[in-house]
Amino acid sequence: MALAVASANSESESEDRTAHATLRGYRLGDWQAMHALDLICFEPVFQFSRGDMRGFAETRGAVTVLAEAQGLEAQVELAGFCVTQLDERTGYVVTLDVAPAWRRSGLARRLMAEVESKLHSIGAEEMELHVFTGNAEAIRFYEAIGYTQAATAKDFYARSLHALLYRKKLPD
Repeated sequence: MALAVASANSESESEDRTAHATLRGYRLGDWQAMHALDLICFEPVFQFSRGDMRGFAETRGAVTVLAEAQGLEAQVELAGFCVTQLDERTGYVVTLDVAPAWRRSGLARRLMAEVESKLHSIGAEEMELHVFTGNAEAIRFYEAIGYTQAATAKDFYARSLHALLYRKKLPD
């Protein structure tokens, strides 16, 4: 069954529905709905191509968690997802996407906790991610869940589009 991308709802409606989002692992073909959501979540310079999204989600060592919810007419919607990869003992967050209807509902926190737990169970000792220096909301979110700034990556996204490298030590 193909996933649809969550439709826009008011913030209060999304808060009421958050408990109804179900987390699950990646299934072949999910990358298509993930790519569609990525196009909604990010400006073009930050979006992944279809091939990149599929490659990140299906590469060996990838840990991808999706959040699904019942939409209109009982259609299953993609409310959000997080793609991570394990390199040695470090889990790297490739992307965290949450549909606008699900933002500020706790879903991003649930997705991050789930991927951190899964990565820790297969040997990760710490997490890393990059975030655009101009994305104050994401920076506040990552700091609130225990990530600390470790470095600046100049021109990470494109010329003059820098990123901050954030790290988090996972509990023993």
